Amino acid sequence: MINDSTEFTESQLAAELARLQSEHRDLDAAIFALEGMTAADQLQIQRLKKRKLALKDKIIQLSDQITPDIIA
Repeated sequence: MINDSTEFTESQLAAELARLQSEHRDLDAAIFALEGMTAADQLQIQRLKKRKLALKDKIIQLSDQITPDIIA
């Protein structure tokens, strides 16, 4: 996992970004499958959704590090 206090190359950031995006997609599929069950565990679904939101925040943060928003 990436530590904020350490410098990383763009390729390392891109690899971490790809890993986070993959995990985000996997969580989305798991949530969709659980919601399709008749006796779905709502607490587990809520936890997965929170994890998915946290991943989305990390994805946005890494994306901003790779391609900063520069006003021209």
